[in-house]
Amino acid sequence: MIYEGVLSKMPTEIGNPIQYYLVFESSFLNINQLLNKEISIQFVGYQCLNCGKKKKIFRQGFCYDCFYSSPAVGDWIMKPELSTAHLGIEDRDLAYEEKVQLQPHIVYLALSSEVKVGVTRKTQMPTRWIDQGAEEAIVLVEVPNRYLAGITEVALKNHFADKTNWRKMLTNTFDAVDLSQEKAKVQAWLPDEVREYFSLEKNEIIRMHYPVVTYPTKVNSLNLDKTPFYQGQLIGVKGQYLLFADGTVFNVRSYEGYMVQIAI
Repeated sequence: MIYEGVLSKMPTEIGNPIQYYLVFESSFLNINQLLNKEISIQFVGYQCLNCGKKKKIFRQGFCYDCFYSSPAVGDWIMKPELSTAHLGIEDRDLAYEEKVQLQPHIVYLALSSEVKVGVTRKTQMPTRWIDQGAEEAIVLVEVPNRYLAGITEVALKNHFADKTNWRKMLTNTFDAVDLSQEKAKVQAWLPDEVREYFSLEKNEIIRMHYPVVTYPTKVNSLNLDKTPFYQGQLIGVKGQYLLFADGTVFNVRSYEGYMVQIAI
């Protein structure tokens, strides 16, 4: 059976295990049902996720022109501390930026390759943690806008990592850590504007369970530009990665906007 479409971030459903999907324009796949099966991926072209034109993808599923014009990929996306909608200051499109930035945001600690600090909109829990391949996560503060979340993350980067080591995450290599104890350390490091939002009473730890038959001991990332065709046995899904029996891993998120054929 062959499925064809443009890659985009895999939607997920929390569960034990987490359910993963590949969604195309006229079909979708439940990836969990493909575990232990042989599948192939064939790169066939590009399609910008923003304008829909068949133009080479520049970054994050966008062509060059869209990447530098769309408000959906402004600098404040990757650097929340640059958010200015709370001041009424436009970056690319104030209406869009107010809609996204002026809503509750969460600053959290997540355990994947190690303990890392991160930011997400409240509506993106637990999706954000799943996308990062986190084993566990805990909320530090809930704040009313993206700017406050951003300055909190900047302050805590002095004490925690802010990026995931994808190789360690995909080989399931990490040291057990009590996130509630880590949260207790945070209060002294928070910016003054954020202290009122901190509470040690809210200490729920969210745990994620991924559909992985067995973890590889070493991993090599599939690059569709260099290797436009790949075939292998799927043994797991974690974060936004497909894991194969030969140690190949494929980051779906990195190839948003790539049109592929998937054969099962």
